[in-house]
Amino acid sequence: MRSLAYLKLMAREYPTIKAASSEIINLTAIQGLPKGTEYFFSDLHGEYEAFVHLLKSASGVIREKITETFSHIIPEKEEVALANLIYYPERIMKQLELKGVADGDWQRVTIYRLVQICKVVSSKYTRSKVRKKMPPEFAYIIDELLHVDYNDDNKRVYYNEIIRSIIDIRVGDKFIIALCELIQNLTIDSLHIIGDIFDRGPRADIIMDELLRFHDVDIQWGNHDISWMGAATGNLACICNVLRIAISYNSFDVLEDGYGINLRPLSMFAARIYREDPCDRFVPQILDENIYDAVDPGLAAKMHKAIAIIQFKVEGQIIKRHPEYEMSDRILIEAIDFARGVVTVEGREYPMLDKFFPTVDPKEPLKLSKEEGELLRTLQLCFMHNELLHKHIRFLYSHGSMYKCYNSNLLYHGCIPMREDGSFEEIMVDHHAYSGKELMDYVDRKAQNAYFMPEGSAESEDARDFMWYLWCGAKSPVYGKGKMTTFEHYFIEDPSTHKEPMNPYYRLSMKEETCDKILEEFGLPKKGSHIINGHVPVKIKEGESPVKAGGKLFLIDGGLSKAYQTKTGIAGYTLIYNSNHLALAEHKPFDPNKESTPKVSVVENMKNRVMVADTDKGAELAERIADLKELVAAYRDGVIKEKVE
Repeated sequence: MRSLAYLKLMAREYPTIKAASSEIINLTAIQGLPKGTEYFFSDLHGEYEAFVHLLKSASGVIREKITETFSHIIPEKEEVALANLIYYPERIMKQLELKGVADGDWQRVTIYRLVQICKVVSSKYTRSKVRKKMPPEFAYIIDELLHVDYNDDNKRVYYNEIIRSIIDIRVGDKFIIALCELIQNLTIDSLHIIGDIFDRGPRADIIMDELLRFHDVDIQWGNHDISWMGAATGNLACICNVLRIAISYNSFDVLEDGYGINLRPLSMFAARIYREDPCDRFVPQILDENIYDAVDPGLAAKMHKAIAIIQFKVEGQIIKRHPEYEMSDRILIEAIDFARGVVTVEGREYPMLDKFFPTVDPKEPLKLSKEEGELLRTLQLCFMHNELLHKHIRFLYSHGSMYKCYNSNLLYHGCIPMREDGSFEEIMVDHHAYSGKELMDYVDRKAQNAYFMPEGSAESEDARDFMWYLWCGAKSPVYGKGKMTTFEHYFIEDPSTHKEPMNPYYRLSMKEETCDKILEEFGLPKKGSHIINGHVPVKIKEGESPVKAGGKLFLIDGGLSKAYQTKTGIAGYTLIYNSNHLALAEHKPFDPNKESTPKVSVVENMKNRVMVADTDKGAELAERIADLKELVAAYRDGVIKEKVE
C-alpha cells in the first residue's frame, strides 16, 4: 500500500480517473509486447571505426533484416548497397549525388524499401515509442507511411502521393537519411558496454561521443576506464599511466586532437633528458597511423621512457602511503643496483636491459627531480581542467558502475576475486574485510568518492589513490591478476618474469557450480541467469569458445582491439539478446573498403518468447500499474478528489 502523500503526488500527473485508467491500459498493453533487443559489447579499446560500424550495422542484424525482407525480390548486390546506405546515409547519398544516380526514380524505390525495413524493425514497439524516435520534421509523414493499409486502394494512392511530394519538393535525400537513422535507432533497443572503452586504440573520445548520443546505454567499468577516471581526478600515477599507454601504442590523436592535452612540455623534457639515448626498449607499437598529430618514432620513444620512469616513481610513493595495498614488492625501481646494472625481483637478480636513468637518484629512487615535478603539475592541470574529458568522465559515472543485474543477466568487466578453494577472496580496506558483492559495492562507492568528494579532503585523496590500485592491484575486481609486470617487460629479458598470474576466478568460473554461486551472491536465480564478462580475450584460433560453464558464462572479449587480433584470430564479439534467443555475432577485422557480414550463431533459444512483462522493465511497469490502481481506488473512495475541469 502506498502512502496518501505518494498518491497525491501521482494525482498531479493523473488528475482524473480517466487519465489514470488510460495509463493503466497503455502500460498493460506494453507488457504484452516482445522485449526489445539488447546488445552487449566489451573491450572496445578506442577502436572507434570498428565500433561505430558495429553500432550502425547492429552487428549484422540490419543486413539480416534486409535479406529476410527482400532476398527473393532484389539481387544481393542491391541488398549490400541498401545496407551500406542505412549504415552511412549521408556519406553514401553524397557519393550517389556526385555520380548522378540519386534521381527521382532511385529515391522513390529507395524510400519504399527503407519503409519496409523500418516496418520490420519497429514491429515489436508501441507506435508511441517509435514516434518518439522519429525526427520531428518528418515524424507525421513516417508514421503515416508505416501504418498505411496497402489493401485499401485509396490508401495506396495516398501512400504514393506522399512519396511523390517528398521527391517533388526536393527533400528526398533528407527523408532517406532520416529513415536510415531511424532504422539504426530502432534495431538496438539498449546497449551494454562491458568495460574498457579506453586505451590502445586511436580515438576513445569518438566512441564516448557516440555513446553520449545513444538513447539507452549502460557501462560496466573496466580497468582502463578506471585509469582514465583516476587521471581526471588528478591522480598522478593514473595520469602517467594513460599517457604511457597511449604513447606506447602511438595514440597521439586521442590525447592531442581528441582531448587537447598539451604534450609539448613532455616532448621537450624527454628530448633534452634522453638526447643521447635511443630508448630502444620504448619504441612505440604502431597499430594506427596518427592522422592529426604525427610524432617521430624516435621522439615518441623518448617521451615513452620519460613518462614511464616518472610513473614508477609516483606509483612507489602511493605504495608507501598505503601499506594495506600489500604491494611493497612492486617498488622495483628501489630494487635496482645502479652500480652493477641489475635488479632483484622475488629474491633473484636479473641484468637490466636499459641502465640509463639520468633523473633517478640511487639514494632516493622515488624522488622526482625538480623538472619532473614541474612537468607533472602541468600535465595534472591539463587533465583536471579539461572540459571535454570531464564531460566524458561524468557520463562514465552517470551511466556506469562496477556491475549491473539486468533481465537475469549479471554484467561485469573483470572478475569476482576468488580463492583456490572457490570462496570469495577478501580485501581488507578501511578496517573492514570486503568480498563478493559487498566488495563490488564498496569499490563502486570508492570510485564515486574519488571524483565527487571535495578537492583536498582526506576521503578524496584516499579514493584517488585507490583508483590506481584498481588499475593494477592483486585483489582488484577490474584487474584480476596477481601482479602487473610492466617494469619487467621493459627491463628484464627473462620471459618468466613477465607472467601475470590470473586470479583463480578465471579457472573456477568455467564450472557451472561457481557461476551459480556468483549469481546467488548477486541475488539472481540460478536457472535462466547468465554472467556476461569481458577483460580476457577469447583465443578462437586455438579452439577456445566464448560460451563457458554449460552456457552460464559468456566471455565476449574477442579482440576488437587490433593489439589482440593476432591472439584471438577474430575482431570481437557482440552478444545479442532478443525476445527469441541469445546469439553471438563473430566479427572479422574491420576494413572500411569491404562489406563484412559477421557470423551470427544462436547460443540459447528461449523456451517461450520473452515479453516486456517478463523483464525488469515489466516489473517496473507492474509496480506502476498497481500504484495507478490504488490511485483510481482513492478517487472512487473520495480520499483524493479528481480535478475535473
